[in-house]
Amino acid sequence: MLPIDPTKKNSFQRRICNGDLVIVYERHDIMKAIKVCEGSELQNRFGVFRHSDWVGRPFGSKVLSNKGGFVYLLAPTPELWTLVLSHRTQILYIADISFVISFLEIIPGCLVLESGTGSGSLTTSLARAVAPAGHIYTFDFHEQRAALAREDFERIGLSSLVTVGVRDIQGEGFPDEFCGAADSVFLDLPQPWLAIPSACKMLKPDGVLCSFSPCIEQVQRSCETLKSDFTDIRTFEVLLRAYEVREQRMGYGGGNEDGSLGSLPCKRRQFSSSEVSNGRENSSCSVMARPCSETRGHTGYLTFARLRCL
Repeated sequence: MLPIDPTKKNSFQRRICNGDLVIVYERHDIMKAIKVCEGSELQNRFGVFRHSDWVGRPFGSKVLSNKGGFVYLLAPTPELWTLVLSHRTQILYIADISFVISFLEIIPGCLVLESGTGSGSLTTSLARAVAPAGHIYTFDFHEQRAALAREDFERIGLSSLVTVGVRDIQGEGFPDEFCGAADSVFLDLPQPWLAIPSACKMLKPDGVLCSFSPCIEQVQRSCETLKSDFTDIRTFEVLLRAYEVREQRMGYGGGNEDGSLGSLPCKRRQFSSSEVSNGRENSSCSVMARPCSETRGHTGYLTFARLRCL
């Protein structure tokens, strides 16, 4: 995510500069984060791309290689960063992230506490949600992992919105300086029930807590702990089914070029007279939609609870 620019509706409307981080898009499942450096080159199956050709172009540009191949240069939004970041731990993906931000009621100006930081996938989206005046304080017990996350947030321009701390939240709880100051708390811990009493002290009245757990046994124990100080306790499992949308050529019998039947009925495209004269009326390009062969299923359970007002 690029630094917040209050003078523009979208900060990535500006042009690419030397030193910027861009997401190089080859196709939907092949992307990489590249720091633009004049004099450097990117080499891939499409050819050689000179970074100097990228400088001055707007984000979203299509750039050509020495062989005529092309890639797209995209702004490092939180959604794209989630797809290209280094996986130091299991991460949350877009479906869970959007659900978390919505149910934690995070808006610009909020102060959010997070433990643990992990690979920082959720943190980047939280930072955009609280910008420009809010702040994310995220903690991880692993010092090296916290340092790498801090470097990543620096690379994508989030240093002013995110503070990374090294702390065992399960054993020590959150720092006392945040008592009664947090609008929301997010826990991604092996034993979240150990951190819930501390989270309770950190939240403002009517504040919301979310705990992410991969196992239902963790959820059950967390809910038992939540009952003493929280209300409106709810657990969700977010399941996402993606579809591939492709254009395929259909023959006379409604089959594909290889003779197989299409997976969904589609409308034939109307052809021009020139296409008919060239024999194109014998086949047509139809848009086909089918479930992706590889779809992420269960990632974890999201448990939400609201601090009970006394």
